[in-house]
Amino acid sequence: MSQTQSAITRLDPVTFEVLKNAFVNLVDQMSEQILRTCYSFVIYSRDFSSAICDAEGNTIMQGTQDISVHVGTLHLTAKAVLEDFGDDIHPGDVFLINDPYRGGTHFCDVRVVRPVFYDGKLISFMQSNGHWADVGGNVPGSFNVRSKDHYGEGMRIPPVRIWSKGQYLQDVANLLVANMRVPEERLGDLRAQAEATKVGEMQLVRLIEKYGLDTVLIAFEEVQNYVERLGRARISELPNGTWETTDYIDMDPEVGDQLIPIHVRMTIKDDEIDYDLTGSHPYISCFLNAGFGASFSAVISGTKTFFPDIPLNSGFYRFIHVNLPEDSVVNAPWPVAVTGFCSGAYEKIMNAIFELWSGIMPERALACSFNLEYLLIGGWDRRAGYDNYFMWYDWMAGGHGGRSYKDGANAMSPVFGVGLSIQPCEGQERLSPVITTHHEIVTDSAGPGKFRGGCGVRKGGILTSCENTVMSYCCDRSRSVTWGIQGGLPSLPHGVRLNPGSDNERFLGKVFSSVALKPGDSFDRPSAGGGGLGDPLERDPKLVLEDVIDQYVSIERARKDYGVIIKEIDREIDLFEIDEEATKNERAYIRAKRRQWLQEDIASVEEKFKRGEIDELDVIRRYGVIMDYTTGHVLPNSTAQYRDMLYKRTLAHWE
Repeated sequence: MSQTQSAITRLDPVTFEVLKNAFVNLVDQMSEQILRTCYSFVIYSRDFSSAICDAEGNTIMQGTQDISVHVGTLHLTAKAVLEDFGDDIHPGDVFLINDPYRGGTHFCDVRVVRPVFYDGKLISFMQSNGHWADVGGNVPGSFNVRSKDHYGEGMRIPPVRIWSKGQYLQDVANLLVANMRVPEERLGDLRAQAEATKVGEMQLVRLIEKYGLDTVLIAFEEVQNYVERLGRARISELPNGTWETTDYIDMDPEVGDQLIPIHVRMTIKDDEIDYDLTGSHPYISCFLNAGFGASFSAVISGTKTFFPDIPLNSGFYRFIHVNLPEDSVVNAPWPVAVTGFCSGAYEKIMNAIFELWSGIMPERALACSFNLEYLLIGGWDRRAGYDNYFMWYDWMAGGHGGRSYKDGANAMSPVFGVGLSIQPCEGQERLSPVITTHHEIVTDSAGPGKFRGGCGVRKGGILTSCENTVMSYCCDRSRSVTWGIQGGLPSLPHGVRLNPGSDNERFLGKVFSSVALKPGDSFDRPSAGGGGLGDPLERDPKLVLEDVIDQYVSIERARKDYGVIIKEIDREIDLFEIDEEATKNERAYIRAKRRQWLQEDIASVEEKFKRGEIDELDVIRRYGVIMDYTTGHVLPNSTAQYRDMLYKRTLAHWE
């Protein structure tokens, strides 16, 4: 038993509980402040987080709706400020940092850090972290797939003083935003975040004046100790052991046909958890790498998902130990590109951890969820009454993985940031010359299973009056397709189509930068659904029928994926019926054939696809074959790796 566990708390239970919740409320008030004063539509859609830290930079509390990706990083950037400025920190100072090599995530996540003094003593730091829509670099939105180092990704801001003893350093601020697109918006976000930290300072002072400085400082320690005690107690109830798994990034552009492994080994010993990511691939030649802070956050967020009742502060980090091998895709050094970590290494770590904990806590099991994706369009707005640079910066909802007792959630924010809001089309259309043409659930996007994954979404748009406009896309899982567990099947690949349905239609894939656009160009992209959980042939046919009625599943895929034969009688009144005898025969046929399908010669699968005998979902779900859909060719190395993954997660659990 640790010293913290056996320690006697120094506050009475009522005062402790009041202050613990007051700290959460303080952080939430900071969030409400930035939500109402920010300039970026991205931040307004809740791509931000806040925290109160103690004088050593340790997190005292985060809020109730902070997005996952910032969890586990805010104490690191507070400590970076302390490391660089030491005793040269004064009342009225405010600092700025976005450095992903100093504990941050990527360059767009800009943190404003305000030291708080009381009676001349440094007692705390308030921190507001917001995703700025652009921080410079080669492409609008600062997501440059081609970048191999940070110089093409945007402005790197080490800890820098932006207010000095209450004096705003406008020259420093101007120097920074002069290297960013739409600088007035960046300055607006800076002021909004700074005011949010001031709100936190005011609320903390109010608590001190009510309860006394000593009591509040003791509460800083006690809330961390409480989280540690609670976490250790919960872990000690679980069996000791070691579990491991692997997830994949689609590829390294310089290598081509090869999935990039991220290996996670988790050990529980008594009241501690050890994560070792040794065996993960060396860093790759594009921006899907993650720095230390981002990968640490993925580990913490993945674990916290299975312990939702435990508050989040630095006490949570005391019983979790993380080894991130240097010079790897999960701990890339400066100046390796890392801006796309969110679509790359981050969610692979989270989903791998979900799989491990699903085996330990089967009542909370969760299959793989869809991959975060960003579509960015930037250029000059030439609509009547407008004459300015615009940024259309969009992410989509998608499906979460099937669960141990029910289907996955449809059209959710990504696990990367479950606090994110889906941006309203009306707001986007006011701010940019891009009109949304459709936004709808994608039939057959849910990974089949006894409990299917949640459904993904399709969204498309068309450009109106614009000039010098380009598009970039940040995503993954066009090859490491969202997978199921315990016998469940995969979803579908990500990717963007330009001018779909026209003579000049192009499939652009899942990562690209600076594709030139002109007025009248249109685009379409689906998000994946979640992976299925459990054998799809064990799904109640009545549930499959309900999915067909809701248009979550087509009649054809009901037959192919679930072995359920459904007859359409009258679509207008949702009248369908199950052919029970045909369903029994179809399920027997699939059981007899499905192991052979996953071993079929890949050249044969490619030929069947080209002849139109099978479709894209057959290729993935029945045959476990990965293709490059820009060329229509099978990828043999990626297929071998993906099939191996399917054997372990799916085929091994079939009868």
